[in-house]
This record gives sequence, structure tokens and C-alpha cells, in this order.
Amino acid sequence: MALATGIAKQLRYKVEATYGVAPGVASAQLLRRTQSTVDLSKDTYQSNEIRTDYQIADFRHGVRKVGGNINGELSPGTYKDFIAAAMRKAFVAGAAATGLSITIAAGTAPFYTLTRAAGSWLTDGIKLGDVGRFTAGTFNVANTNTNVFIAAMTATVLTVQTLNGAALVAEGPIASATFTVTGKKTYAAPTGQLDQSFSIEHWYSDITQSELFTGCKINTVDINLPPSGMATVGFGVVGKDLTTGVAQYFTSPSPLTASGVVAAVNGVLQVAGGATGICTGLSLKIDGGYSGDPVVGANTIPAQFPGRIRVSGQLTAYFQDAAVRDLFVNEVEATLAVALTTNNTASADFIAFVLPRIKVGGATKSDSEKGLVITLPFTALIQTAGGTGTAWDNTTLSIQDSLA
Repeated sequence: MALATGIAKQLRYKVEATYGVAPGVASAQLLRRTQSTVDLSKDTYQSNEIRTDYQIADFRHGVRKVGGNINGELSPGTYKDFIAAAMRKAFVAGAAATGLSITIAAGTAPFYTLTRAAGSWLTDGIKLGDVGRFTAGTFNVANTNTNVFIAAMTATVLTVQTLNGAALVAEGPIASATFTVTGKKTYAAPTGQLDQSFSIEHWYSDITQSELFTGCKINTVDINLPPSGMATVGFGVVGKDLTTGVAQYFTSPSPLTASGVVAAVNGVLQVAGGATGICTGLSLKIDGGYSGDPVVGANTIPAQFPGRIRVSGQLTAYFQDAAVRDLFVNEVEATLAVALTTNNTASADFIAFVLPRIKVGGATKSDSEKGLVITLPFTALIQTAGGTGTAWDNTTLSIQDSLA
């Protein structure tokens, strides 16, 4: 007799055209995971009848609900659909500036400046925290297709840092250059929000059982960036119903992605516009606030309604000076940006997160004979001054994925 094993279980998903209605069986996507606990639950009701036999007469099942978590290791391209659904905006190609005359110069380590002879980075749609590459122009090989993180900018000058810590070569002006924001970006947009749902299947191939969960929405996203080890991501799912079967529902799904997993040891972290090498951990949480209520005459919840997108997190760092602590003491707004790569090569795939405005809600410190660590919980706020022609997106959080 066969027994189900986790290693034989597959996780598949596909976007629904209509909430709660399973889409066509073709073109689903296999999804990498460390765990998926998505499952059906029901409300239950027990009789409160007072009886002379001192016993319970009835117990009933009520409204059906789907919920649980999908956890994985964060890798470029793998979770783009779930991340876009949580942000309620599809990933779109990054901006590109073409026909440039560029001069590269060394600044205060580890930064370099990229100066254009004419035109405007702002007008071209380049933003602070973007990761880009020179993709055209007769540059030194060290300057071509190298990931650079934009730490500061004016209309004509970008101040950048390479993601792998390698040096750029000072040169220029280089004519006919192209600078491209790599991959695609999504962000919590102020208008035109999407409201996507998915059908998610657990296929147990060793016992030929299918569980198809419909009406699934991404309610929360938890991202954890430890100082050592793999970066992880968890998606909180709320859904409508379950259909079971003895044959897989999604036929011939696309294979698992093959991108590497990002780790906090590879990349860049900046707080309040400055590079930092003292961070001991970072976590982010996106909460979509989805909710729905039962209705009379149906055993499923007819809709999950979106709430505000709340972004919060926690940063831990060695206590070095007053700068980070006083973000809390003096209620100073700051920016937070992090870009993590899959390896240490110049053009490694990456995922980047930019929070234009955060406010710190505490600054507690450890006490031991070793290095003291300060813990800074924070809440992210919308950058109301951002948008077209400015240095920021008009958002609380933007996410860039080189393989989206």
C-alpha cells in the first residue's frame, strides 16, 4: 500500500480568469517550495440543546475556507506571480536610457559616479534604488553588464555601487551608451491595482491524489534576510474551496525555475542613503488585509476583499553610533534599500527591495559581553512626492527582479 511522501508531492498554480473558477488545465507552473500547508478548513457547529440524557445530539460542518502558507527560498523569477499579486501590480520592464555620452569616475569608496553629457536620468525614468547595467557602448569590460545599485542621483549624475564589490574603471566620455534597469519592477501603485486569484494544486504522484484549491489570493508575504544562510520567503494564502480527484488537474505544467537562491552575504544594503556593513538581519512583511464573510445560502465565502497594503519590518544591526538609534529617538524618516544576488559575479541575477520612506518604532539594545545589537522595528509609508520625473516611485515598496 502506497503512502504519500513530501518528496513526491508537487505544487502547481495558475492565474484564474474568474475568482474561484479553475482555469484551463494547460500552462500551469510548477513552484519550488520548502513547505506548502495550504489546506481546506471548515467552521463547525455543535448543538447547545439541553437534554435529559446529558449528551450531545448533533454536530455540523459549516462554511468551507482555504488557508495556509507556501514557503520557499528566495530566488529570482520563481515567485514573480505571487509577488505581483501581493503588490497588486504586474511586473513591467525597467527603464532604459539610450544614446548617452557617459563619463565614469571614482567617488568616495565604495561609490562611483556616472555622469551623462546631456538629458536627464529623472526624465528617463531611472529611480533611486534601481539596479542597472551598461548594455551598449564601447566601455572597458569591467564596466559592461555589471550590476550597479543607484545610491544617489541628480538629473545628470548617478552615484552607484557595484553589487559584487568589484571596481569600475574610470573612463569617458563613452558615446552611444545605453543604461538599462535590469529585469522588471513592480510596486504598490496608487491607481490601477490588480486583484488576482490563483488555483493552486497539490499533486501527490505516489498515491495519485489531486487537491485543487480555487480562489486563492496572496494575503501576506514574509521575507527574511539572515546575515548567513539563504534568504527565505513565505506567502500567506486565503482561498475559497477545494476540489479533489484521482488524476492531476494541471497537465504538463511548466518546469521548476532553475535560478540560484539569493543570500544576504551577496549584495548591498543601505539605510538612510548610506552603505552599511553592520546589519545582522532584516525582515519585511507585506500584509494585504484580505477579508471576506459568509453569506446565507452558500457554504463558501463569495469574495475576498482587499484591504490596504501594509508594509513593515525589522532591522537588527550592531550598535555603532547614534545615527541608526536616533532614527527612533528623533522620529527621523529614512530610506531602506537592499539588493541581493545569487552569486558574486558582476552580472549575477538578483532581487532588490526599495522602501522610500520608513519610520522606526523602537530601538532596543541587547546587553552581553559580545557586540551589542540594536533592534529597529519599522513601518513603511507611501512616497507621496514620487512619480514621473522624480527620483522615487510613488509607492511604499518597489521590488525589482532580474528574471521577472
